[in-house]
Amino acid sequence: MTAATTTPKTKRAPKKAGDAAVPADAKLRIRVRAYEHKILDVSVKQIMDTAARFDAKTVGPVPLPTEIKRWTVNRSSFVHKDAREQFEMRIHKRLIDILNPSPKVIEALTNLNLPSGVTIDVKMV
Repeated sequence: MTAATTTPKTKRAPKKAGDAAVPADAKLRIRVRAYEHKILDVSVKQIMDTAARFDAKTVGPVPLPTEIKRWTVNRSSFVHKDAREQFEMRIHKRLIDILNPSPKVIEALTNLNLPSGVTIDVKMV
C-alpha cells in the first residue's frame, strides 16, 4: 500500500454580507437569445451601451448559429399523405463577454429592462 499525500489547504478570508468582490481575471459571459432578430439586436445594443457607460471592456456581440426547429404535419387528417405543411421556429443567439467587470457594471446590468421575448444567461467565467 502506498501512503496518500495531502496538500495543505489555504485559508480564505470570510465573505461579508454584500461583499461583491470580483476576481482580477474574471469574465462575464452573457448569452442573449430571442425568436426575433430585431428585438435581439436592440437588447444587445442596450447591454453594450450600459457596459460602455461604465468603461467596461467588451468583446462582441458575437453572432452564434441560429437554432432552427422544424415540424412537418399532414394537412389532412386522413388521406392525402403527400399534402404536408412545415413549420419552423428560429432561435437567434448572440454572445457578449465583459472583461474584468466592476460591481457597478454588474449592478447596472441586473437593473436593465429588456423587452419581453429576450432570454439572458449570465455566467462568471
